[in-house]
Amino acid sequence: MRGKVYLVGAGPGDFELMTIKGLSALKKAEVLIYDRLASPEYLKMVPQGCELIYVGKKASEHTLQQSEINDLLIEKANEGKCVVRLKGGDPYVFGRGGEEGEALYEKGIDFEVIPGITSAIGGLAYAGIPITHRDYASSFHVITGHLKSDERDHDWQAIAGYEGTLVFLMGLSNLSKIQEHLMHFGKAGSTPAAVVEWATTPRQRKLISTLENLTDEAERLQFQSPSIIVIGDVVNAHTALDTWSRKPLYGKTVAVTRGRDQASGLVTELREQGAVVVETPTISISGIESDALLNAVDHIKEYSHLIFTSVNGVQFFFKALMKAGKDTRSLGHLICTVIGSATYEALLQRGIKADYMPETYVAESVWQILEPVLTSNDKVLIPRAKGARSFLADVISQVCPVDEVALYEALPDESSIMDRKTQSRIDFVTFTSSSTVKHFFEIYGQEAKTLLSHALAVSIGPITTETLRKFGVDHSIEAEVFTTAGITQALLKEVKNHA
Repeated sequence: MRGKVYLVGAGPGDFELMTIKGLSALKKAEVLIYDRLASPEYLKMVPQGCELIYVGKKASEHTLQQSEINDLLIEKANEGKCVVRLKGGDPYVFGRGGEEGEALYEKGIDFEVIPGITSAIGGLAYAGIPITHRDYASSFHVITGHLKSDERDHDWQAIAGYEGTLVFLMGLSNLSKIQEHLMHFGKAGSTPAAVVEWATTPRQRKLISTLENLTDEAERLQFQSPSIIVIGDVVNAHTALDTWSRKPLYGKTVAVTRGRDQASGLVTELREQGAVVVETPTISISGIESDALLNAVDHIKEYSHLIFTSVNGVQFFFKALMKAGKDTRSLGHLICTVIGSATYEALLQRGIKADYMPETYVAESVWQILEPVLTSNDKVLIPRAKGARSFLADVISQVCPVDEVALYEALPDESSIMDRKTQSRIDFVTFTSSSTVKHFFEIYGQEAKTLLSHALAVSIGPITTETLRKFGVDHSIEAEVFTTAGITQALLKEVKNHA
């Protein structure tokens, strides 16, 4: 039985610009064949076990020739697979999707095209340049800047005479030629012009100039592909309409060391504020199954208090509870205390509203709440990370029995180590726990000190800050509210104070 191929437009770069239909195709893909310009975020959206095949192209550097890509699509479809061909922008806007569709049609293979937002429109919009505007242009023309060697050249006289917006895709290497031909055939050198590099991504930057100066300026500022070239009066609207560069963390690069599974919320918050985010998880979270945990779950009725210190604690505890054949009903008699609003929400999602949550998210504050409440008749269960501070168990044990059970542990994660070039671009490094600090120094060694000599450490709270000091980091900023949202607010405050 033959499979089916989906020719999917990934949009101009921002992974949130993919269509719902495109995302639906990704989620059922058995084979993903993707380009250089497709966001890495899409690779996380395919099912586990999906075969990933990179066929990216850069100028004259091709992983596979187009004919080989066509053959690959046919081969995988003939294996009966659901194949997603993910292409930057729109498949049919200089994306050679038409050629791929024709090749599939000739072989009788079922395929479907799912359009995407072309960078000619979306990329310019992110730079504050509307492709049409009632005051500037009532038409636009999208032109390839990179012709096949055997193709007839553009009709430059006609193009130079167009009154609407001119957009050249894949044309940076030919920018001087584009400029020369347009001016030769009458386009005024004073015509507003711009280049937008890595449009809609955190790496986006733009050059605003005039047609006669565009090439010199692009070379001076070392603009590289992928870049969009736009020529026309619509460029004049960029100051009013550029919402991207007005984001408070625009131009700042932030390294996030939190574990990959837990980092998404912080990464999203930072990107929404305009930061370039480099994910470099220093820890991976691994569950621990032990006799102590099984015994605690089996004898849950013996406890009067349950304390959760993290979202991970909630997740792994309920996993153990379900494995033992129990559910939320077995916890109805317990008084529950949590550290942090995220932990509170995680527990609430499982049908339990915590009885206590201190305003300050540290163990000492939990003890301030529980000290007047606990008696010698109580018994407390604290499911938490292996190697966590023993403060709570130590002070509670002076009043009543307490069992501290290790549910999970933070292990070093070396899967996404930053190279030195990336390290040199970092402005801030965020740390959400002491374990992220410890493993950061374990993984990067001497490079960690070098990095933190020019990049500012951002700590989620006083315990993490103290761990940074133990590793010789005396200068850092600390979240006022000990959450990932607090980290973002601390960054915003720091950047604002030094603007």
